[in-house]
Formats: sequence, C-alpha cells, structure tokens
Amino acid sequence: MSLRQVFRISGSDARKFLQGLITNDIKKLDHGLVYAAILTPQGKYICDFFLAPDGADILLDAPQLDADALIKRLSMYRLRADVTITATDLGVSRGIENAPSGALLDPRHPAMGWRLYSDHDQSQDVDWTAQRVSHCIPEHGVELGPDSYILEAGFERLNGVDFRKGCYVGQEVTARMKHKTELRKGFETVSIEGSADIGTPIIADDGKDVGTLFSQANGQAIAYLRFDRANGPLTAGTAHVIRT
Repeated sequence: MSLRQVFRISGSDARKFLQGLITNDIKKLDHGLVYAAILTPQGKYICDFFLAPDGADILLDAPQLDADALIKRLSMYRLRADVTITATDLGVSRGIENAPSGALLDPRHPAMGWRLYSDHDQSQDVDWTAQRVSHCIPEHGVELGPDSYILEAGFERLNGVDFRKGCYVGQEVTARMKHKTELRKGFETVSIEGSADIGTPIIADDGKDVGTLFSQANGQAIAYLRFDRANGPLTAGTAHVIRT
C-alpha cells in the first residue's frame, strides 16, 4: 500500500463544508473519485488529496507526509458546522488492470489506474514514478510544495480544479491566473540524458537559471520551467535536458 492516510468526514454539513474549501466541485462525488487541493488565501498550494464517497460519509485520501497538518487546516474552518473528521485504518491499494470490486478510477489520467480503500492490500506492481513522469503528474512533497500554484502544476489538465463551482479559499487568485494572465512557468515532461538529483537547477546555454529538475524515469523527467527562457541547450548538473 502507498504512503497515504485515509480519514472519514461525516456529518450533515460535510459536503457544504468541503465545497467552500476545496478547488474542485464536491458534487462530482456522485460520479466517483474527486481530485482536489486546498490552498492558502493567497492561492498557494497546501496539499492535494482524493475524496471518495462512502455511503453518507466521505473518505479523504491524503499524503501521509502532511496528513495531520491538512486535517488541522480543515479543522480551522469547521467552526460550528456538523462535521466530524476521524482517522481510519483503511489502506490505499492501487493498480492499472483488472480493477477489483469497489475500486474507483483515478480522475487525473487513465494511466494512473484505480484506487481502492480497504483493510488489506490489493496493489499491483506498477512503477508509479514512471507513470507520473510520462504524463507530467506532480506529487506532493516532490514537485508540489508551498510555493506552487495549482495552474502551473497542471491541475486543470488533471481534473483537479473547477472554475464554475463558486468560491473556495484561494479561488480569486486562481481565477485571475486562469482568465487574466498567460502562464509563463509550469511543469513539463522533458527528455533527459544522464541523471541529476531532484532539485537540481536547469541552466540555459547563456548560463541563466530557467527551472528545476524533479522526478526522473526511463529517460524522462518532470521539470519546472520558465517557458520563455528555456530554449536551446539545457543542462541540469551533468545531465542534458531536452524539451520535447
């Protein structure tokens, strides 16, 4: 099972409570798994997660690394709402083929397969880093951090943000980036010859820093780039980076 923590969100106000906080539309739970994030009021990323329907309750599937901080953040907004958030012992199984009963499709990309919440592991042997890198899917604690903006991280392409749902924390900044500016920076899958540590600066031929190298697999990597400057020969340490 992956390094995830699953929480149960219950109470008569659970959906209304989440709808005012997350980047996606909670009504999509009626159709399966929902991918979303919670942001700061300034529109910066805090954490991404999945929401799954479970009867009248909602399961929240979060990265174990910062799960407690996420729940603390959510609890700050709970106030007098009829909402209870409790940790569960459920694990997260993942796979690509032959989804077991109860599994839900990962909404980010078909290549990310299915997710199942249960008390025993049914995971398949899949190189998830290679899957992520090939389809430019950033991960919490690797590509995604406190300085990230979700549109630069590809959340629109990954079905992680809804621009018609109404207000949520950080919505104003996100909407402005969507409608009033052209993205000059963001993640992109590149080819790489050689290897370099995650976090290695990407340098253009003129010596300027134009980005950062992240996850790598099978001759590809996820890079965060300044698009207008990342032209010509690029290097990351001793590795050669090629935009495709």
